[in-house]
Amino acid sequence: MAQTEQKNQNVKKQFEELQSLLERAMALQTSMVLFEWDDETLAPKGAAEHTARVIGSLSEQYQEILASMRFKELLDACQKAEKENAGVFDEVQSAILREAAEEQERLSCIPPEEYRAYAELTARATGIWTRAREKNDFASFAPVLKEIISYQKKFAAYRAKPGQKLYDVMLDTYEKGFNMEMLDPFFELMKGKIVPLLKESAERSKTVPDAFLSADYPEAAQAEAARFLAEYEGFDFDRGVLALSAHPFTTNLHNHDVRITTHYQKRIDSSIFSVLHETGHAIYEFGIRDDLTQTLVGQGTSMGMHECQSRFFENIVGRSHAFWKPIYGKVAQMFGSPLTETSLEDFLAAVNRTVRGLIRTEADELSYPLHVLVRYEIEKMLIEEDLEVEKLPQIWNDKYEEYLGVRPSTDREGVLQDIHWSQGSIGYFPSYALGNAFGAQIYHQMKKKLPVEKLLEAGNLGEIREYLRKNIHQYGKLKDSRQILRDMTGEDFNPSYYVAYLEEKYGRPEKEQ
Repeated sequence: MAQTEQKNQNVKKQFEELQSLLERAMALQTSMVLFEWDDETLAPKGAAEHTARVIGSLSEQYQEILASMRFKELLDACQKAEKENAGVFDEVQSAILREAAEEQERLSCIPPEEYRAYAELTARATGIWTRAREKNDFASFAPVLKEIISYQKKFAAYRAKPGQKLYDVMLDTYEKGFNMEMLDPFFELMKGKIVPLLKESAERSKTVPDAFLSADYPEAAQAEAARFLAEYEGFDFDRGVLALSAHPFTTNLHNHDVRITTHYQKRIDSSIFSVLHETGHAIYEFGIRDDLTQTLVGQGTSMGMHECQSRFFENIVGRSHAFWKPIYGKVAQMFGSPLTETSLEDFLAAVNRTVRGLIRTEADELSYPLHVLVRYEIEKMLIEEDLEVEKLPQIWNDKYEEYLGVRPSTDREGVLQDIHWSQGSIGYFPSYALGNAFGAQIYHQMKKKLPVEKLLEAGNLGEIREYLRKNIHQYGKLKDSRQILRDMTGEDFNPSYYVAYLEEKYGRPEKEQ
């Protein structure tokens, strides 16, 4: 008995030392996030090269900790103890060990000099992408993108299991358990169902007026409405910040410091729905339990589930009559004429129009999966078929013409529209489509538990947020996406709910939505 007690004490000390190393690593990661946030919001352009070197140094130190021999010794000892005694660690500690093992495996296989060089490269790349986008010049971005793809393929090869495709390694980074074998039929289903529905709905939408969305509304009005909508949806300004950036995004230092951005465009629906989207991400992070704060499991479980939450609030909630009924008059007053002369019904018809557009972030719900499909197919070509980066604009434009019936006339509205590849986020895009499908499946179940429409009409989003917090947000990374779906809905991932949602909504005239 005494021997067992001593053994448990030793394991406890080893875990505490492991935690101490993880705390140092998390502090470094938090610092890098701050620099990246600053770079995309307030930092002067001339600071980019110097900031990239700082981020490179911090990332090198982060890798040194998690790839160190001492970290591996402690991790191995704790994992061995857990196998011998299943109850030695609680649920949170076990999850931390699981995530630590994955991160240690990911980092230890990459040579330190390559890891630092890549961190500096991606830190510089976002600025290069921004300038290329402003100048409508893909050629100036192509060399750095080529480097990023080369590193990504190299890193994936280091991590790949025997027989595993490189792109599958990348996909697994953002959505565990999903690969091309699962995603190919999912996207084929989407294509088969959406293309004919899109043709009918887009034809109907041609008669829906929307010019009032592009009137000369001042930025101050957009800013006032953005803050109001974020707060109304549930954004906590005591724990969060709303700023501006070229491409709206969300980042978090932890669940008590969540930062979102938006942009103000000529069409006000762009800023309105960007804010609703990013606030959905923020609500997820705010809802994570405090005992998970600043640990490896103190963040959203996957990008697919994160996009599920953001797009749930942006589209399923945010484009509904029930959501806008109690607030439309107030928001219209913020913008002024001609929105004040536009009825709620006409506003909803306009923001639910189906349009064969060029820009993913401004796409309607129905055509959106096709925007993601274009990126998914191109990423597969880049990674699995060695597509030359220089050919990207042509391939991009061809696929848009094939799937959406429109062709970009500039790089800005084509291949340069997204920030993701400049950040090295190859394999991320499918998460958007998966998030839509997760959201429809969860919404189907939620309606059995809550009077969703009545709550929205009463301006009571709190009960909806609490339902999501209780079933999804609080767990952080304790559960993966598929476990959350099974626990919430009683079944594994099932895209048929997404298809049914789209058919039900877009199979009828916009005025009835």
